[in-house]
Amino acid sequence: MSEFMNATTQQTEFLSWKIVPARLTATQSAWFLGFKPEEIPILVSAGLLKPLGHPPRNSTKHFATETLEQFRRDEKWLARASDAICAYWRQSNARKGASGRGMPSGIKGSSGTAA
Repeated sequence: MSEFMNATTQQTEFLSWKIVPARLTATQSAWFLGFKPEEIPILVSAGLLKPLGHPPRNSTKHFATETLEQFRRDEKWLARASDAICAYWRQSNARKGASGRGMPSGIKGSSGTAA
C-alpha cells in the first residue's frame, strides 16, 4: 500500500509542477498523457510514441515534452493510443484463452462436453 501511496504522491507532485522539463521518463510521460506507466511500452511498440535518441532495449527511455504536449491536445492521437491499448489487451487475453488457461481440464463447458 505504501508503494501505491508513494507513486500517487510522486504523481501529484509532478502534475503540480509549473515548468515541466524538456524530456520526461516513461512514468512521467504516462502521468502527463493520462495513461498508466505500464501502457507506455505498448504505445512505443504500436509506433505511437518514440523515445528520444536510440536507447538500448533495457535502458531508461525519455520522451520530448513538446511532442507529448502535442499528443495531449490531439483527440485523434488519444483515440488511436486508447485503441492500441485495448487491442493489446484483447490479443493478450485471446492468447491466454487459446492456451487453455481459461478452465482446468475435466471441467464441462456450457455445451456439456469437457473443455
